[in-house]
Amino acid sequence: MTTSTSASSQRHLPLTGLRVVEFTHMVMGPTCGMVLADMGAEVIKVEPLQGDRTRHLLGAGAGFFPMFNRNKKSIAIDLHSPEGAQVARRLAASADVVAENFKPGTMAKYGLDYAALSKVNERLIYVSHKGFLPGPYENRTALDEVVQMMGGLAYMTGRPGDPLRAGTSVNDIMGGMFGAIGTLGALIQRGITGKGQEVQSALFENNVFLVGQHMLQYAMTGQAAAPMPARISPWAVYDVFTVKDGEQIFLAAVSDAQWLTFCDALDLPDLKTNPKYASNNDRVRERATLLPELRTRLALRSAQDLTERLEAADLPFAPIRKPEELFDDEHLIATGGLADITLPDGERAGQTAQTTLFPFTMDGQRLGVRHSPPTLGQHTAELLAVLGYAPEAIELLRAGRAVG
Repeated sequence: MTTSTSASSQRHLPLTGLRVVEFTHMVMGPTCGMVLADMGAEVIKVEPLQGDRTRHLLGAGAGFFPMFNRNKKSIAIDLHSPEGAQVARRLAASADVVAENFKPGTMAKYGLDYAALSKVNERLIYVSHKGFLPGPYENRTALDEVVQMMGGLAYMTGRPGDPLRAGTSVNDIMGGMFGAIGTLGALIQRGITGKGQEVQSALFENNVFLVGQHMLQYAMTGQAAAPMPARISPWAVYDVFTVKDGEQIFLAAVSDAQWLTFCDALDLPDLKTNPKYASNNDRVRERATLLPELRTRLALRSAQDLTERLEAADLPFAPIRKPEELFDDEHLIATGGLADITLPDGERAGQTAQTTLFPFTMDGQRLGVRHSPPTLGQHTAELLAVLGYAPEAIELLRAGRAVG
């Protein structure tokens, strides 16, 4: 197990002393737990004896477990056995926060729902992550891609007639973040009233929040929002250009002042003085001819040359990068935006990799990695002992495979 040498691992974090017990899998629930863990909470991940299924996913799911389970402890419990369920209830009773993301009714089967646990501990904050908030859809099976399709996001992302999911698990991740935000609000309220509460976050409602700006565009104008690739851009220069050697770069000039600077930086004096391009709206109206002209003129320039010129002119631009290229990003390296972890599973288990940190600082410092993602059941014996189980009882539970 590696620990970060970042300053955040050495200082008192805001949620130090808070215990979170997490009955989660996949991405949404684990993201909530990761937010709380990074901020200092003791987060205990309850896994089945076979482990969270994301430990063994292939392809696009291979990064789920190591990404969303750092700074946590793992206990392996068989909830289907009476002894295992009792261990889980005892563990949950010791928590400040319980987080879960299973189908409605699942947790109640084991006496691990809010109604049951709050009778034992009225200070408990219980965070449920679902596909839908209570209502007509609540019993539907939801996935990130399902709600992107039904919630307008896939329509807005793809070209007309070709709905396309976003390039990451946006609803799962943000749904978990909203669960954490609700938890933080509930913690403040508990400090006032002494009582906990149930917090609910949902994929579909998260997705609808994301497309709310497009809904309000329709409400304001009466015009339906076009998919982003086909939208009427409010700016003439706001696009991806293919340049020398097939490289691509995004260029933008979103004001009249930026347009003048853009022309100066790229040696385009005739475009700068052309009255057809005098104002932003003029350029938008002429976009069908302006963009092909710019593409022709920029096609022989290198992305590096354009980058240097635009950066010197303080203009917006962006190289088109692949995720794996970000490991070498000079800004991320210089600012400590990546941290080492030890991979817990798979062919590369035990090897060191880098993970991305949360995009904010507290007291001028990033929240770091104190503990690598745990191996399955890594902390089972330790946690059972803390709950008061004697060594003999722990061995009996293990022998009966109530825990692992």
